[in-house]
Amino acid sequence: MSDIAVSTGLLDRALRRITTAWREMAAGVGGDDGESVGAQMLACLNARGGEVSARNRAAKLAQTYLGLDEAGRREFLRTMAGFECDAAAVAAAFETLQSAPDAAARAQAQARLRRTLEPPRARLLTQFTTIPDGMKFLVDLRTTLLALGKADPLLAGLEADLRHLLANWFDVGFLELQRIDWSSPATLLERLAGYEAVHEIRSWRDLKNRLDSDRRCYAFFHPRMPHEPLIFVEVALVKGLAGGVQSLLDQKAPAFDTRQSDTAIFYSISNCQKGLAGISFGNFLIKRVVSLLADEFRNLKTFATLSPMPGFRRWLDAKLAEEDANLLSEEESESLRAVAKTDGEATSGAEALAALLRRRGWLRDAATLRAVEPVLLRLGARYLLAESNGRRALDPVAHFHLSNGARVERLNMLGDISDKGFKASATLMVNYLYDPAKIEEYHESYAGEGKRHASTAVRRLARGWA
Repeated sequence: MSDIAVSTGLLDRALRRITTAWREMAAGVGGDDGESVGAQMLACLNARGGEVSARNRAAKLAQTYLGLDEAGRREFLRTMAGFECDAAAVAAAFETLQSAPDAAARAQAQARLRRTLEPPRARLLTQFTTIPDGMKFLVDLRTTLLALGKADPLLAGLEADLRHLLANWFDVGFLELQRIDWSSPATLLERLAGYEAVHEIRSWRDLKNRLDSDRRCYAFFHPRMPHEPLIFVEVALVKGLAGGVQSLLDQKAPAFDTRQSDTAIFYSISNCQKGLAGISFGNFLIKRVVSLLADEFRNLKTFATLSPMPGFRRWLDAKLAEEDANLLSEEESESLRAVAKTDGEATSGAEALAALLRRRGWLRDAATLRAVEPVLLRLGARYLLAESNGRRALDPVAHFHLSNGARVERLNMLGDISDKGFKASATLMVNYLYDPAKIEEYHESYAGEGKRHASTAVRRLARGWA
């Protein structure tokens, strides 16, 4: 069950269903079938007729967009972006505000200025919410705008307007948290498999294993997109901190007796809608799920993740390439040279480590593993706690969990021995601990001061030889 096959099948079926409904609505509009895109947009803005006519015109416009090729869609969006606010009207409204003689006049002038600043294109976007699957249409539209807007300031402005609208419409207060299990509709399970972004779901058996009695899966939904998960989290109920994802994903392992569980491991969190990028509700999802699990299982004492370190290998490879003098101690360099030097290919500790990481077989060699493990664990701790992108953690997953109020609890060598784990993080994974009593405190100190909380063991690792 590949992501491509699932996603493509879902998209094809969804498009057929949507376009059929829109075609029927558009048939009620009448007028010239060859009407230009700009004329259709003007008709929507002029709002002739009642609500039914308005919905039909919006459906016709959406149908027109879906019927265009890539170049046509770009021009469609540029035409829509051109419906900007009237600069002369804005200037006049601002002048009226500046010359307002009293508080009452200022309040009226401010209200007029706000209305004038709202571009007609924002009203066009809003009209799509009135048609079937219109909200999903807008989310997907923003996916396209995010790509096109990088090189087109006009489309970047349209994307910003749409982002503002979506941020309001997808406020966490409007979202519904639902548990997904094996009895959920097949279409929803299929979507779950297609959207999994951390650990690929390879078969129906794999999916069933992740929804077994010792597992939980929760997702946020929007009322206007009831069959489309926005973000979901997969949880394993275990005893003690889990250090390796392969054991959690083992389809042959029997279900664990949840009465013996003392730990909930969040091992996969996937955002499903690219068009909602930058609109965060993942932190609310984790907090809500922690609360639900604590109520359902009184024996749970620990809530933690088993998370990837997707940027670690990229950072490490760059440091090794530049021969950073502060990267390795002399003792570490000697140990690495001893296991890497077979034909004189490595002359420094950095070169030795780089050479070892290029050898896929180092995982199976006990001597190599003994030399490499303490070095990678120390460097992994430094990467998480000291390396920065401004005031935020360099690693995107670390930033996500630290900003949500977690602390770095433990690093795990051989945490992910898949090809993906080897290439992204040299097999390292990390446990982030969510302490319900400390979540708000940790969130505030990271958000305000950039402080990264970690266990004593991880802090000692990060200090290392230096």
